[in-house]
Amino acid sequence: MTIKIIPALLGLLLASSVHAEQFNVLLFTKTVGWHHDSTHAAVTAVQELGKLHDFGVFWTEDAGRVFNDKELAKYKAVIFAVTTGDVLNEQQQAAFERYIRAGGGYVGIHSASDTEYDWDWYTRLVGHMFRIHPAVQTAVLKVEDRNFPGMERFAPRSLATEEWYEFGPARSDKLKYLLSVDESTYDPKTKWPDREGKGMGAFHPISWYQNYDGGRSFYTALGHLPGTYSDSVFRHHLYGGIYWAATGRGFKAD
Repeated sequence: MTIKIIPALLGLLLASSVHAEQFNVLLFTKTVGWHHDSTHAAVTAVQELGKLHDFGVFWTEDAGRVFNDKELAKYKAVIFAVTTGDVLNEQQQAAFERYIRAGGGYVGIHSASDTEYDWDWYTRLVGHMFRIHPAVQTAVLKVEDRNFPGMERFAPRSLATEEWYEFGPARSDKLKYLLSVDESTYDPKTKWPDREGKGMGAFHPISWYQNYDGGRSFYTALGHLPGTYSDSVFRHHLYGGIYWAATGRGFKAD
């Protein structure tokens, strides 16, 4: 009896070891400044996307644990999900630069553009840095390019409710834009004690991507509200960015 059971158990173990996810990603959510209510919703969404699309997700807020050459080599993409402030020290920054230069992928969600302002390399990786935002409002989201992973489910123009970030000038000349917001459909004006926002004018970008310094970078400003992460269209948009950052594979909707 025992002799018959052991081969069966070995077979099950071998079968389970054969399966491997498409790729692994590091989900990083450290905040030094503002901490968003949507952080846990973002984590849940990425973890569930991993189950749906068969990729591994390791989540941490501990930069010291993962931002070194040995640990970063385990991942095809690193996701900065609603991070804020100076989240990495100089040694960790250097390790992340080496990771991207070796062909790694970066995904920035919402306040990832409100992170590491004094790290010039990172600001160019992100593409635009956050400057100010008005109150949360519903506005018209516009598709700029459908021919990218995760973009095919957006209507050409659709209603979305968001904390519409106003950005500073482009930090890279390689940016390719995916989404923008129509400023005529909401009030972009706001005033803070140290700055004032009037909008970005005729073209107000919301999501973009680029090849950067040997690797890949995708960013979406969507994701302020926890409920956004339950939206299937947004989730697919997010997966598209993760998929491209991790694999470099494109997509043609047309």
